[in-house]
Amino acid sequence: KSKGGLLLDTKLGMREGGDIGPAIVPGNPAKSLLVEAIHWGNEDLQMPPKKKLPNEVIKALETWVRMGAPDPRTGQTVVKDEIDIEEGKKFWAFQPLNASKAEIKNRGWPRSAIDRLVLAGLEEKGLKPAPDADKATLARRVFFDLVGLPPSPEQLGDFLENDAPDAFEQVVDRLLASPQFGVRWGRHWLDVARYAESNGMERNAAFPHAWRFRDYVVDSFNEDKPFDQFIREQVAGDLLPEEPTDDRLVATGFLAMGPKSLNNGNTAEFKMDLVDEQIDVTTRAFMGLTVACARCHDHKFDPIPTEDYYSLAGIFKSTHALFGGSGAGVRQTSRLIELQDGRKEPVGQKTDYAKLIAANQAELKSLNKKVAGLKKELKGKYREDPIYKETISRIKKTQAAVKKNRAKLANSKKQTGPLAMGAREGEPGDAKVHIRGNVTTLGKVIPRGFPQVLDFSDLKIDSARSGRLQLAEWIADPANPLTPRVLANRVWHHLFGRGIVRTVDNFGQTGERPSNQPLLDHLAVRLLENEWSVKKLIREVVLSRAYRMSSVHDSANARIDPDNALFWKMNQRRLDAESMRDAMLSVSGRLILSPADGSPVQKMDGNIGRDPKQLEELRKAQLDNRSLYLPVARQAIPEVLKTFDFAEPSIIVGRRDVTTVPTQALFLLNSDFVITQARGLAERLSSMDEDARIDHAFRLLFARSPSSGERARTRTFLSDCLRNEESGIEAWTTVCQALLASAEFRYLN
Repeated sequence: KSKGGLLLDTKLGMREGGDIGPAIVPGNPAKSLLVEAIHWGNEDLQMPPKKKLPNEVIKALETWVRMGAPDPRTGQTVVKDEIDIEEGKKFWAFQPLNASKAEIKNRGWPRSAIDRLVLAGLEEKGLKPAPDADKATLARRVFFDLVGLPPSPEQLGDFLENDAPDAFEQVVDRLLASPQFGVRWGRHWLDVARYAESNGMERNAAFPHAWRFRDYVVDSFNEDKPFDQFIREQVAGDLLPEEPTDDRLVATGFLAMGPKSLNNGNTAEFKMDLVDEQIDVTTRAFMGLTVACARCHDHKFDPIPTEDYYSLAGIFKSTHALFGGSGAGVRQTSRLIELQDGRKEPVGQKTDYAKLIAANQAELKSLNKKVAGLKKELKGKYREDPIYKETISRIKKTQAAVKKNRAKLANSKKQTGPLAMGAREGEPGDAKVHIRGNVTTLGKVIPRGFPQVLDFSDLKIDSARSGRLQLAEWIADPANPLTPRVLANRVWHHLFGRGIVRTVDNFGQTGERPSNQPLLDHLAVRLLENEWSVKKLIREVVLSRAYRMSSVHDSANARIDPDNALFWKMNQRRLDAESMRDAMLSVSGRLILSPADGSPVQKMDGNIGRDPKQLEELRKAQLDNRSLYLPVARQAIPEVLKTFDFAEPSIIVGRRDVTTVPTQALFLLNSDFVITQARGLAERLSSMDEDARIDHAFRLLFARSPSSGERARTRTFLSDCLRNEESGIEAWTTVCQALLASAEFRYLN
């Protein structure tokens, strides 16, 4: 059995050793790692691990090595399993895009190339496409899909009365041009970018400037920024050849947004954990590759050796993440980017930092007393622990930093320019392999570069730079087959409720295979042909007949394809948390469509996890703006979002979970927010007669008129409420709340 690359079954294997060098050096016990290991002097190298060998055995082994380690064995060592890169390239995801044409029988059904490819997949399995959805259902679907809001009765009426052949096309173009498009589709990307306004983990430091990245993402989708440029800006916006703009600097917040173990006193470990998180988000978000699985060993399933991981690690190790820190004591360069747009930050921010420094200084005094006491108590009793020594050294350095920061604070101006999270160049250098991921057990140096399985580019990294710019160019290269495939699949997932590759963040061996690869490759090719325009790709998809299918069940189809993996119908989908909340605000007439200014977290500093009042304030945050503008602090997600499966902001989430739990029903029945919106809807309807109110409510909530049976049941329910001595507005509030809590309001057909 091999561990750490060490094989002791042959003479050659013992002398070659494993990942950290030869096990024995014949004639020299002092240089033999095996001898060092059995002495148990090195805490990181102890063999056997459970119990030290008897002294006589240790002496015998030392004598044997000193004699030259005579060994009669002549057999060949067992060859370690090596990753076959060339074989790995044959996997479908690493193959070049292939825009194939589809052969179909039913030539009357398709409207586009997308339809032909969908139909070809269906016909191959003996499936038939569902009938078209009615216009009202289609309108509600496309409004929620593109802008995350329901159509107003006026918008719905205009579409239903428009008999022009391009009536639906007109609706789609208006929605794509709406500023609400960026709010909807920007939120999809924020899920992937693990956007949050605090650190989370054991030290939940506020990120008061994170909202700028949120606004950058919304603006990028609204202006239909080419996605390859979007990639470059997030990975290396500060390094682009053009003069860096504030937007490009803010974009690099992508690399600083993740959770960090701020209490980790081991500087090297803290840095490598940060690097690992950056590798993970960069490779999974853009390429669906789980490269971070190769930190401690070669990837178990994909053709990614550990050396490839450390070729990327060198790039990020040469980069400083600017996340603002959490006051004195953070063991990493952690300031912020100062922007140049002329706006000023409130003076209050300075005051808050002063309070934070004062608090940390008090904490340091307490720590110093404890350390002094421990030194006195332990002196002479135990060997000096290098970790203990490092901690004392760190505290002294932190003391000096606090004094320096206090002096800077005293001399600072009353105002400063606007700030943002982001990244900048650090000290360039290659990374060493960390044996089994251990920062104290280092192997050979690995030049900065890119995974070997994707060798379509000859980009070279300047030894004087980090390599982030080359990494961004490599990811966004049209010859990279993963990037356009992953993006096209994400778009399809958000429009159909399921990706062509269901595991949207994993295109490797442990992910699922595409249910229709020709369709996926066609979408990826179209993305490139349209110069990475996300809006154009969305437009092509929603104008297809496949998108216009109904969600009507077909028993024969379901027997063959029960999961609808081949898209023989439109999937029925529950509204996500933001769409549900925004729709309630919209129908009540209280929704503010204009962007919110900044974020409630702007006013917060320090470890918000220690302040129950701040956490509760964030959970109960009330805004009448779109849900995108609610605060997203880790461990303090607003209740209305968390209840309905909001994305966990500490991880990459390309596909949200959809659960059905009792707390959701309780929320709809008891939440002050829901009751407030129900009252707003009742007041909005109050000037109409009873029948008109019922009709208008149904059109607002369900994009249709009520049936005669529904009208009668609503009247009966209203009468029951009035008999219970509710006033007119209270009775109508109860009726409206029942409609808001209905399944039809919460689901898209």
